[in-house]
Amino acid sequence: MSQVRLQRILAEAGLGSRRQAEEWIRDGRVSVNGAVATIGDQADPERDRITVGGRLVPKAAPERHYWMINKPAGYTSSVRDRHAARLVTDLVPATQGRLFPVGRLDTPSRGLLLLTDDGFLAHRLMHPSFGVAKVYELLVEGFPGPDRLARIRRGLTFEDGRLRADSARVVERTRDRSRVVVTLSEGRKRELRRLFQAIGNPVLDLVRTGYGPLTVGDLPEGEARPLSPDEVQALYHLVGGRTRPAGEGSRPGPSTPAIRGVKEKKFTGDSRRTGAPDARQHRELGASRSRNPVRKRGGDSPRPHR
Repeated sequence: MSQVRLQRILAEAGLGSRRQAEEWIRDGRVSVNGAVATIGDQADPERDRITVGGRLVPKAAPERHYWMINKPAGYTSSVRDRHAARLVTDLVPATQGRLFPVGRLDTPSRGLLLLTDDGFLAHRLMHPSFGVAKVYELLVEGFPGPDRLARIRRGLTFEDGRLRADSARVVERTRDRSRVVVTLSEGRKRELRRLFQAIGNPVLDLVRTGYGPLTVGDLPEGEARPLSPDEVQALYHLVGGRTRPAGEGSRPGPSTPAIRGVKEKKFTGDSRRTGAPDARQHRELGASRSRNPVRKRGGDSPRPHR
């Protein structure tokens, strides 16, 4: 096999994301054939001896795990945070090993979040160049009229750059609140909260309802379920990869991951799912979800921002 960047090797081995792998390399925890690695180093995963913290990286990738959770408010999207009371990893069975979230939902936000140990797929789903669409239902103060929503679609400039939504439309309006469905293909920290604050319509509640071809469906809040092989395959196809469920005796890897989920009743919701739409269909699907209103929680007071 040809030389490959160390970050990719560690991610494909299921040890963590590429960003985490870069941190390990910078910290001097990664070695290749006994020599401490540096950022930019490459190796042959089939021939070279690669270790992280003194532990050997396996030549063949381990069995992969893919989970969807319906995140409640109050959970932090992190594997480790000593300041967080509750982590999203607490919502999946401990038997699944070390999973990490694909992207983030800030602590007050709710809805669909993916967790996996497949660093290759997670990297592609999160990378802005792949433009994976995420659908959100927002409850905001006041009424963001057509001119304000047009500003969000065109984009607003903040200290960290220009933020914009792919689409935004009001689906329901009361005297002092509105429900808005928004689609993003590139997400930054608290992007929607900042955008709607900037146009004068602060976010009271935020729920992610769709991620690529997946929707949260009727999975109860606070529960989790393993993704089906078809759902994993749809995610790989979305980001330009090829995959299939690995059969008995197949060697797992980024092109043919072994797919496993613990089907315990208390962790799984209704397993019925429709076929995976493409990106355009998914945006239309997100818009059509306006019949399912965002639930109000905690009275009329806005949620505190993280």
